[in-house]
Amino acid sequence: MTFEATRTDLTLGVIGAGVMGRGIAQVAAEAGITVLLADARPEAVAEAVGFCTDMIRRKAAKGSLTPESAEAAIGCLRATDAGPDRGYDAFASCHIVIEAVAERLDVKQMLIAALESVVVDDCILATNTSSLSVTAIAARARRPERVAGFHFFNPVPLMKLVEVIGGVMTDEGVLDALTAVAQRLGHRPVRVSDTPGFLVNHAGRAFATEALRIVSEGIADFADVDRVMVEAAGFRLGPFELLDLTGLDVSHAVMEAIYHQYYEEPRYRPVPIVAQRHAARLFGRKTGRGFYTYVDGRARKPSEAAVPQADLTSVRVWISNRHPDAADALRSVVEATGARMETGERPSDEAIIMLTPFGEDTTTAALTENLDPARSVAVDCLLGLDRRRTLMGTPITRPDMKDAAHALLATGNHPVTVIRDSPGFIAQRIIACIVNVGADIAQQRIAAPEDINSAVEIGLGYPRGSLRFGDDVGPRRILGILDACHVFYGDPRYRASPWLKRRALLGVPLTLPDA
Repeated sequence: MTFEATRTDLTLGVIGAGVMGRGIAQVAAEAGITVLLADARPEAVAEAVGFCTDMIRRKAAKGSLTPESAEAAIGCLRATDAGPDRGYDAFASCHIVIEAVAERLDVKQMLIAALESVVVDDCILATNTSSLSVTAIAARARRPERVAGFHFFNPVPLMKLVEVIGGVMTDEGVLDALTAVAQRLGHRPVRVSDTPGFLVNHAGRAFATEALRIVSEGIADFADVDRVMVEAAGFRLGPFELLDLTGLDVSHAVMEAIYHQYYEEPRYRPVPIVAQRHAARLFGRKTGRGFYTYVDGRARKPSEAAVPQADLTSVRVWISNRHPDAADALRSVVEATGARMETGERPSDEAIIMLTPFGEDTTTAALTENLDPARSVAVDCLLGLDRRRTLMGTPITRPDMKDAAHALLATGNHPVTVIRDSPGFIAQRIIACIVNVGADIAQQRIAAPEDINSAVEIGLGYPRGSLRFGDDVGPRRILGILDACHVFYGDPRYRASPWLKRRALLGVPLTLPDA
């Protein structure tokens, strides 16, 4: 298929004048593309044109568009009377038609059939579906090769990402054309194969599901997990803040759908507390109560326990050198507190034993080195110790030892989260799972490595893309965390993706494509 995305007479049809349809119409009009709008409700078309006109003029008032450009964009918006009861003859001149109607397979299939009766044979028919199979939508089309996914994110003018999704029968030229159109709209296109969740929803599976698993095990509460992931790992929102923002009614359905669509893949397995809270209608901000309670739109979060009092000059500390880089970082922190450091090969009988495991719990790490678990604590050094620090003991760690370690780590007003014993702490587990899911997306050739990174950074707002996160931390370290969790739990949710495993063993970046 030959297609000129830059042509001045490019005409785009948008069917569905709701939030997504009007967003697509706005960015297309701003790019100088003639946009024909339709909706089952004729009044919705006028509302959408009015909304887009208002938004475009606001941009001009703020200086992000010139007045001339704004008026030219408004002039590109054309209302039509097309609809399911009135036909779609108004779209006969379109080069592309994007449907943004209800997420029902039968509705979308009937719409594609109705369009095929009026548009020319080389008109591209695109679906903005977020959850349905593009292949299934195209299955009853006369020309399924021209049907593709073109999935934008809300709000379209601000979320500069679009998934370009090829069904089993989609022509490569159609995908090239949509990629070029996305670029004209000022969006970052990512090419994706037709799989459950596409790219963004698929890549986002680990963040919340692993956090829920941690809470369900009694390792930490919701607020502790959020604090660690925001203040130590650099995420803009913690997983439970995010679930409350999106709404558990929405998130629960997505979790269940992707888990079952992947035939109960353990990596995506939800936990029972999600269904319980969903049944209780604890949906989050929209209902005033979710994982947090909301008053005037603001979350009421539990306060943290006070830092224990301890005479640090009398505390003796021995740090395991099993992981030298982490041990050196922790040693610098402890030395600055004035505590008495022990440097022998074995700790004295009075010393706090501090460990820096990756993937192991404190119990396993202590017993591996034949150390006293009653005096052992572990500190998460995966992301450094400059921000929030995470501490955990064994089930039999002496309270005085744990309190002294807490006080040491809190010196200089550093926030400290104390959790129960866990393989991989909080951040290690969640980040390793994020990287592993991203690696498996690459392994399945659902998307290219750079597209995976861009989709995660733009579409999910993570501080780094899935594979970039793994490369920054170190693929071998991520593999070690997953392997340790897999051994401890015996749960295949932690089995390493072949993509991750091979690159870790070879010592090459996760972003390296196959030769």
